[in-house]
Amino acid sequence: MMTYTESDLLRLAKRFHNTKRTYLLVNPLQGKHLAVSPSKATAMFHALGKKVRETCGDAGLIIGFAETATALGMGVAEEMPESCVYVHTTRERVPEEEHWIEFCEEHSHAVDQKLSASHISEWLKNTQVVVFVDDEISTGKTLINFVTRLREVYPEIENKRLVAASLINRVSDENRLKMERCGIEGVSLLKMDELDYAEAVRRFTIEEAKEPVECVEALSLNEIISKVQLMNPRLGVSVSEYVNNVRAFADLVAAEIHHSGHTKSILVLGTEECMYPAIVLGEKLEEKYKYNVYTHATTRSPIGICTDEGYPVQSGCRLKSLYDRERITYIYNLRKYDQVIVVTDSKDCSSDSSETLKRALAQSGNDNILLIRG
Repeated sequence: MMTYTESDLLRLAKRFHNTKRTYLLVNPLQGKHLAVSPSKATAMFHALGKKVRETCGDAGLIIGFAETATALGMGVAEEMPESCVYVHTTRERVPEEEHWIEFCEEHSHAVDQKLSASHISEWLKNTQVVVFVDDEISTGKTLINFVTRLREVYPEIENKRLVAASLINRVSDENRLKMERCGIEGVSLLKMDELDYAEAVRRFTIEEAKEPVECVEALSLNEIISKVQLMNPRLGVSVSEYVNNVRAFADLVAAEIHHSGHTKSILVLGTEECMYPAIVLGEKLEEKYKYNVYTHATTRSPIGICTDEGYPVQSGCRLKSLYDRERITYIYNLRKYDQVIVVTDSKDCSSDSSETLKRALAQSGNDNILLIRG
């Protein structure tokens, strides 16, 4: 199994206008805020999944935390039996679901989270192990809040083994005991001390990402609605069915994309919670064409921009969300690629939302942009 160090998994950034926690731990391999080879992201996801499987055996229910751990959670779930169910929390409106479990992520820029609740009893009947997946656990408070809320509605969870899986675990001994008293054990790729990095980021002078400039030249954005409709992991999916669904989506998209002989670099960009399909498509293109393929995603996280040497987020653009034109999202560290493929599961991309994304990409020199709606 691959081992990961602090230098592999951690870059320190400063949050923009978040007084609850001024710093942000940015993972350069996760395919969220920073561009990475998709195969490097999936290798890390599966490394955590293998460690979970070795520690607690087969789990029948994996719950990922939005928005940064939606793809990570699915990567962990792929290491479980085919009968495993994967579901991730969400901050989106999902009209197909009427029943939700709601909880708070108190240090976040967007505190409210919810979990689809229509089938939880059924999922719990079919497993003895429930795994909660996040990129980083600092205090365990969010997870304790969530498990406490679940117990209020589903007392049968008391008899289940509860595992908190994360890339980085910074939980202190005191907070680890609190988690254990709540019946939660931890598994991680990297255990670190619980340090407060507020002083370390104080020296950075940051600014917020700006709206992209108006393009001097009109730029078209080609849009394709995929014939393979992506399943919705916000509602819960069979891991084996979802893997097949996303691979079929990736195969179809890869077959329909025609590259020139000059294509050498491709960015596959996910949108907010929709990360996993973009990473799978990126890995498919990486295997098929041997191009330099990168993946990351738009995000709700307002990260400070700073050009100091060693600071991870050197540029950024403020966008209108493809899911809600009234919501601000961000994209960081864009550069020029021979082709950009945007993958979204938004049902209704408004023209002005896609316009701000198009302008941000054009501002970085990109002129070959394809939007795939799954």
